[in-house]
Amino acid sequence: MNEMTQTPAQATPVLPDAQTVTKVTHWTDELFSFRVTRPASLRFRSGEFVMIGLMGDPDPRTGRAKPILRAYSIASPAWDDELEFYSIKVQDGPLTSRLQHVKPGDQIILRPKPVGTLVHDALLPGNRLWFFSTGTGFAPFASLLREPETWENYDEVIVTHTCRNVADLEYGRRTVEALRADELIGELIGDKLKYYPTTTREASPTVGRITERLRDGSALADLGIDGISPGTDRAMVCGSLAFNHEMKEVLEGFGLEEGANSDPKHYVIEKAFVD
Repeated sequence: MNEMTQTPAQATPVLPDAQTVTKVTHWTDELFSFRVTRPASLRFRSGEFVMIGLMGDPDPRTGRAKPILRAYSIASPAWDDELEFYSIKVQDGPLTSRLQHVKPGDQIILRPKPVGTLVHDALLPGNRLWFFSTGTGFAPFASLLREPETWENYDEVIVTHTCRNVADLEYGRRTVEALRADELIGELIGDKLKYYPTTTREASPTVGRITERLRDGSALADLGIDGISPGTDRAMVCGSLAFNHEMKEVLEGFGLEEGANSDPKHYVIEKAFVD
C-alpha cells in the first residue's frame, strides 16, 4: 500500500463541476481510494452516491471532448469536510483505466446530485443492521459506519465483506478498526459492532461466499446469532449484480422484504455500478 497526499491548497477548478484530489491510497494492484475537495453546496445522506469522472479524449471529427462519468458511492460520512471514494482498477475500463492514475492536485468531475437506496430512511426501525458487501461495494458502508445515526438506531451492527484475497479486505478492515477511536462515534459503538470478513480464493480464517455461509448456517453460528427475522433484522446490500441478486434471494428466504426511499421495508440493495 502506498499513499500520496497534499495539504489542500486547493487548485483553481478548470473543469465543469471540478473538485481537486487531496489524497490517493493504492491498497493493491487492483484497488485504490482517493479523497477530493467537497463542493460547498453538496448535502447528502451517508450511503448515497454521486456521478464522478474525467474528460475523455477529443472527438477527432469535432475536436471536443466529453466527460466519462460513472456512479460512485461516497465512502466518507455526511459530516466529513472532504469526499472519499473507493475504486477498482480496470485496465481497459473507460473511466477507471484513467482514474487510477490521479494524484494529489489533479481534478475530477463531480456532479453534486446525490442519490441512492442505501440510506436509513429506506428501512423500517429494527434491532440489528447487516451490511453485506463484496469488493468495492464496501464503500457506502464505510460512510454509514461513521454516521452516528447508525449506532443510535440499532442495538447491533454486523459488517460482512467478501473478497477474493486477504489483501482485498484491507480497506474495510482498517475502516472498521478505526471506528472505536473515532471521536464522534467511538463511545456510541460499545459492544454493538461485529465484523465478519470472508475470502473466496485465498486461505483466511473464514473462507467462502457470505451467501453460502448464510444458507448453510455457518455465518450465523460463527456470529452467535439464532437467525434472521423481519421482526428484528434490517440489511443493506452492495456488490456485483450477481451478488446482489443472490443476496436478494437469501434475505427473502428469511422473510425480509425489499424497501425503497418511498416505501421503507426490511432490506435495500444498491443498483449503481462502476466499470
